[in-house]
Amino acid sequence: MLKNFRLEELGSDVKTEVIAGITSFLATMYIIVVNPAILSATGMSFTAVLTATVLVSAFSSIAMGIYANNPILLAPGMGINAFFTYGIVLGMGIPWETALGAVFLSGIVFLLLSIFNIRTMIVHAIPTQLRYAIAAGIGLFITFIGFKNANFIVANPATLVGLGELTPAVITFLIGLLITSVLVVARYKGALIIGIIATTLIAIPIGRWWGDASSINFGTPTLVSFNGIFAAPDFSLLFALDLVGALKFAMIPVIFAFLFTDMFDSISTFVGVAEAGDLKTEDGEPRNIKQSLIVDGFSTTISGLVGTSSGTSYIESATGIEEGGRTGLTALVAGLLFIPFMFLSPLLSIIPGIATAPALVLVGVFMMKPVRKISWSEMDNAIPAFIAMLLIPLTFSITQGIIWGFLSWTLIKVIHGKHDEVSPMLWAIDVFAILALIA
Repeated sequence: MLKNFRLEELGSDVKTEVIAGITSFLATMYIIVVNPAILSATGMSFTAVLTATVLVSAFSSIAMGIYANNPILLAPGMGINAFFTYGIVLGMGIPWETALGAVFLSGIVFLLLSIFNIRTMIVHAIPTQLRYAIAAGIGLFITFIGFKNANFIVANPATLVGLGELTPAVITFLIGLLITSVLVVARYKGALIIGIIATTLIAIPIGRWWGDASSINFGTPTLVSFNGIFAAPDFSLLFALDLVGALKFAMIPVIFAFLFTDMFDSISTFVGVAEAGDLKTEDGEPRNIKQSLIVDGFSTTISGLVGTSSGTSYIESATGIEEGGRTGLTALVAGLLFIPFMFLSPLLSIIPGIATAPALVLVGVFMMKPVRKISWSEMDNAIPAFIAMLLIPLTFSITQGIIWGFLSWTLIKVIHGKHDEVSPMLWAIDVFAILALIA
């Protein structure tokens, strides 16, 4: 089976891929607890959503590894889970069963678009300059998430964001960031994993000896807590979706919103990670893009069936790629690691958010490499690229960054008479982007 991953051809080996898979899992595993914490506000069972989250994350990532041979993990997406909860169910008053049906239907459309190469055509329509910008923007986004998770950057009513207080938790994060940085600079194998473990160990005294971690650890007064080992899985959300309700005419905008957000999040993640990690074909396109997008559609489809919001590709996959992951074996290892936590979910509370934050900050450095390829001297390229790159972290949305990057690219090129640099597919994308903004 290992020969199917083409390890030697793609410049990797089993040890490197296993380390990369573990690293990506550690950076992504927060979703197992965070996703049910968000979706349970709809009235869905926390334990049932947790089980659904593990199922989607495990089987989607394994499928990505085996079918698409790419080192990219999939799991229920952050942002789209909040949209599911607060925008659709609580905001519009749509029952969560019907919302799950809309997720399933958006996944079916997603799959069809992927099978018939429509999504691949969309990827090919993204201008190269915007690809560089998207990769860098995602890097800035990941770094921002890392600083935010550590409370190093906090909300500020006067300036929107500002520097947090130097609490014991923030100081622990900074120590962890220094340790991880030193290991990365020394090119130490497994640097990010060692950094996560070291930061976790250093965080043990917080809440026991000094400080209160409740503000950054879901209300828990200690950062590193042992809450037991075993918890039985809950399959009560399996096939609980309401397809009949989701097929009503009034649900079309909801299905479109799920489809558009998921599609552009996944496409931009593929493009950005492929650009930063050099996971490209000879003609510069993301490797195995059609197979990868089919798996992404599969992930959204099974999400509706098992009981969670849309599954999508994870930008945290970049942590494993930074550790040397180049093949689907990375995704396979990470996917397999999700499965035990269907039964061992309490163990996840041992690793706090500030322990993975240093890895996320440093991945941003890794993903900034493509920014040097942007034609900064050509303003018709530089301005749309800069807008896309900056809006991804500032709007806390990859989708918003790529939408405004597309629209500004089209307008600037057309006004300056460079119509040939706007493909027919990009015109079509612009139309859907405008519809998404209106919706």
